[in-house]
Amino acid sequence: MKQIKRFALILIALICTGTLYGAAAVYNGEEYSLKVNYNDKIVPGDAVFVRMTFQYGKNLKKARSESEKSAILQLYKNKKLVDKSVFYSLTKPSKKSIPVDFLTGLPLSSWLDEGDYSLKVTFYLDDSAKEFELPVYFEAREFHSETVELDAANTAIKTNNSPERAAQIDKLNTILETSIATDIFNLKPFTSPIESTRYTAHFGDRRIYAYSNGKSSTSLHYGNDYGIPTGSEVRACGDGKVVMAENRISTGWTVVIEHLPGLYSLYYHMDSLNAKEGDMVKQGELIGKSGSTGLSTGPHLHWEVRLNMCAVRPEFFMSNFTFCE
Repeated sequence: MKQIKRFALILIALICTGTLYGAAAVYNGEEYSLKVNYNDKIVPGDAVFVRMTFQYGKNLKKARSESEKSAILQLYKNKKLVDKSVFYSLTKPSKKSIPVDFLTGLPLSSWLDEGDYSLKVTFYLDDSAKEFELPVYFEAREFHSETVELDAANTAIKTNNSPERAAQIDKLNTILETSIATDIFNLKPFTSPIESTRYTAHFGDRRIYAYSNGKSSTSLHYGNDYGIPTGSEVRACGDGKVVMAENRISTGWTVVIEHLPGLYSLYYHMDSLNAKEGDMVKQGELIGKSGSTGLSTGPHLHWEVRLNMCAVRPEFFMSNFTFCE
C-alpha cells in the first residue's frame, strides 16, 4: 500500500477575482512548487473550484507520465465524505519544465446545511501520494418558495409518463453525466444569454405544482427564468460545443452546450434554434430565439447550468471561477 504524505500549504491572502472571492495558498519544495487558488465559501447552490499550478523542480526523481498524473478533490462535512471530483489538466503535455495547471469543480447542493466542512486534495507526482487540506467556511442562503398553477395542457406535460418522454430524459441525463477530460472549451466567466434582467423565477426556488385536476407535486427549480417576449435573441453564455439541439416534451426547443469536463449550460422553451448538434459556438453567439414551448406558463427563457449532473446557480459562473489571470 502506497504511503500518503501530508503537507501544509501557506495560505497567503484573500483575493478578489471578478465577483468571486477566494483564497490562495503556496508550497515551495526542492522537487516542485505548488500554487492553489480556490473559492473558500461553501454556499448552498454554488460550487467550489480549485486550480493548482505546479512548477517542477530538478530533483523530481520519479516523475510520472502525463497519463499517470492524477489528483482528486474531496469535500467533507463533519469528517464524512460529501462528494469528490477528479482534476483535469489545462496544460498540454510537454517535456519542458513549465508550469502545469490542473482544475476541477464540485457542485454544492442547494439542500446543504450548516456544518464543519473541509476540502482535501490528494495528488500523485512521483512514487507516492500526497495530500493537503484547504480551509473553507459555510455561508447560508435562503431560497424562495412558490406555487405554480398549471392549466390542463401543462398538467398533461408535467404528468406525462410516456416512453417518449422517458427516453428524452434518459438522453439528456446521459449527456450531463459525461465528463471528457480533454473537452476544455471555455475558461472565461460566463455572460448572460439575454439582455433582460427581468426574473420571473430563480434558481433553487422550492415549487409546488398545482395541477388542473386538483392534485399537486413538489419540485426544485434548477435555473433562472427570464420574462422576455417571444423572439428575443438568446446567446451562448460561453465558448463550447453544442451537444443537444432539439424539441423536447417538457423543455420545448432546447439547446445544451458543453464548456468544460462535466460543465454544461442549458437553454429551454425557445421558439426557434440557430444552432445544431456538433456546432462549436463562441461566447455571445446567437443560438436561438426565446419562446414558450414545452411546459411553460408564458414567454420566457429558462437558463440552467449543470456541473457533474448537479444544477448550480448560474450567476456563480459569471465570476472568474477558473481563476484565470
